[in-house]
Amino acid sequence: MNECGGGKLSQELDSVDARILDLIQRDASLSVAEIADRVGLSSSPCWRRIKRMEEAGFIVGRVTLINNHALGLDFQVIASVKLSLPSRENLEAFESMVQAWPEVIECMTVTGAVDYMIHIVTTDMHAYDNFLRDKLLGSKLVSDVQSRIVIRVSKKTTALPLGLVRQTTKSSD
Repeated sequence: MNECGGGKLSQELDSVDARILDLIQRDASLSVAEIADRVGLSSSPCWRRIKRMEEAGFIVGRVTLINNHALGLDFQVIASVKLSLPSRENLEAFESMVQAWPEVIECMTVTGAVDYMIHIVTTDMHAYDNFLRDKLLGSKLVSDVQSRIVIRVSKKTTALPLGLVRQTTKSSD
C-alpha cells in the first residue's frame, strides 16, 4: 500500500470529505448511498468525492478486520531489530524479506539504537521461537533482536485522527 504524504493534499479536503473518510475508515462495508445519507449529499456527488479521494491517494485500500483471537493467533510480539550493517542495500534486503513473512503485520524503520520495530502475530511462544530462530536470526542481516511479548492490547484502531487534518472550505459538490 502506498502512503499519502501531508502538505498540499490535506489542503484539498473539506469537512464533508473528512466525514466521508471517517465513515469509510470505520466501516468500509457502507454503501455509497449510506455514506451520502450520513453526510447530507446525494449518491452521485458522494461517489465523485470518494473517487477523487481514491485518485488523490487518500484512500489506498479497503479491508475486513479479522479477530485474531477467534483464529487462535493471540500471541503478539513487538520486536526491536538491529541490522549487522545498516547500509542501503541491507535495509532494502531486510524490508524485502519482511514482505514475505506473514507473521509480520507491521514493520517500521525507526530512529535510535535499533533499525526496525516489527509487530509479529502467531499462535504461541513456540511458533514465535521458530520464527525468531529460522527467519529473523536466520538472516545474516540481523545482529540483534529484543522481543517484547504483548500481554494485553488496551487500544487497537486503524482509524486516523482526522480531526487533526486542516481543512479548507470549498464547495465542490
